[in-house]
Amino acid sequence: MIVPLGRSLMAAELPVLRAHDLSMWGYVVLLALTEGPTRTQAALAQAIGADKTRIIGVLDELQDRGLIERRPDPADRRAHLLSLTPPGLRLRESVQADIQRREERLLDRLPPGDRAAFLRALHALTDLPQEEIADPVG
Repeated sequence: MIVPLGRSLMAAELPVLRAHDLSMWGYVVLLALTEGPTRTQAALAQAIGADKTRIIGVLDELQDRGLIERRPDPADRRAHLLSLTPPGLRLRESVQADIQRREERLLDRLPPGDRAAFLRALHALTDLPQEEIADPVG
């Protein structure tokens, strides 16, 4: 049941991403860079579950558009530190707001009590430590 829901949510996101000329990976990068401190490309790739060589093209595109900044890490000149630029932050906020509106329309199909219970269940499941998710018996 979760897979069709995930597909519905992704289908709701794709038109928003297209309207902002942003790929799904581009959006994931923008989200990741707002969730924590500046990080290296390798750490970012690991955090978002992307291959570190594949993500370089996404980072190049975001940098070319002025949405992120890459600068040498003073502690290790071979590594690059990443950060959102003000236009990158504005784009991330705009895309996130548009996606949230689409998610709200999807959730409006549920009666209020069911919606609240569903959201509580989703939060409970997504807040589990990884080892609890991997071990259904525990």
